[in-house]
Amino acid sequence: MPAVNVKDNEKNYEIEVAAPGMKKEDFSITVDSRILTISAEVKEEKEVKEDKYSRREFVFGSFSRSFTLPENVEENNIQANYENGILKVVVPKVQEKSPQKKTIALS
Repeated sequence: MPAVNVKDNEKNYEIEVAAPGMKKEDFSITVDSRILTISAEVKEEKEVKEDKYSRREFVFGSFSRSFTLPENVEENNIQANYENGILKVVVPKVQEKSPQKKTIALS
């Protein structure tokens, strides 16, 4: 299971997943009923033939992590980026409007 950092910033939540050696095509990120699921699956097969021997190596790995999102997020604006072995998912918060002061005229 990869290490995960969750940051709560003023404007968003940031989820960082340490997943070195993977490609962005290996990841799947879904949101269903306020459950954010990050999963990945790696299947790799290498075959080396030299002189009088051959070697086959198989690499399989997968993981899945789920997070319950709070009600104050914009599910339709979630963004993800994979760079230098770190998957970063940014979940923006709903920006609350500050209350406006109004003056009510008496009639």
